[in-house]
Amino acid sequence: MTPVNVQLGLGLVGLGKPWGVVPHDIPSEAEARALLEFAYELGIRYFDTAPSYGDGVSEERLGRFVRGLSDVVVATKFGEHWNAAANEPYADHSYDALRRSLDRSVERLGRVDVLHLHKTTPAALASADVARAWDYAESLGIVRLGPSVSDPDSAALAIADPRYTVMQLPHNSARPAFGPAIDAAAARGMWIAVNRPFAMGALAADKAAAFDFVLARRFTGVVLTGTTSREHLAENYAAFMKSRAESGPPAAARP
Repeated sequence: MTPVNVQLGLGLVGLGKPWGVVPHDIPSEAEARALLEFAYELGIRYFDTAPSYGDGVSEERLGRFVRGLSDVVVATKFGEHWNAAANEPYADHSYDALRRSLDRSVERLGRVDVLHLHKTTPAALASADVARAWDYAESLGIVRLGPSVSDPDSAALAIADPRYTVMQLPHNSARPAFGPAIDAAAARGMWIAVNRPFAMGALAADKAAAFDFVLARRFTGVVLTGTTSREHLAENYAAFMKSRAESGPPAAARP
């Protein structure tokens, strides 16, 4: 049986802003710290954030937690920013905006192991400004680069571009269209981060089935769960580990 090279990661949008089918208030500083510590105790080593998750709040909280931890993967994004006056995110893929965003992310997080382009479009992937921003990221020592996509055209462009070694995309039974992209990316050797396995909570009633659907695809990478509840995280972790064990023997999945 083909080994399953997939781990469970924690998406941290909920640490910075309300998110999900039924949005909740963001946790307090103590609650956020307790969640991160609990995730680490469970064995989760991949944490995904972004500067637009509440004006950098999510990044700041993760940055304080990971300092001194060398065995975790810190993933963030650039391309979506936070308008504090309007209390909402906006996209800007200009070089200056991307460079400033990445500098702030590195300052908040201490390091960036994986960098995704947020709010990716085909036009953004073809942009000279984005190409310059990738060069800048590499100059900082960030080498695991790739888009976070939400449309098939962007996924196809990313798979065809040898510069990209990682890609994030949504995949669940309510939105299965990215299945062929996962297969093509895996065949090319890309590392895949699957987000929204529960369709933002809509499929959470049967977590095992949701993970089974994702792990039916053979890829190396991570499946992100976005809960801020320790109870739900424990349930998600148990369901994921059971599904992974039934899918095949695990292997290392660090990007």
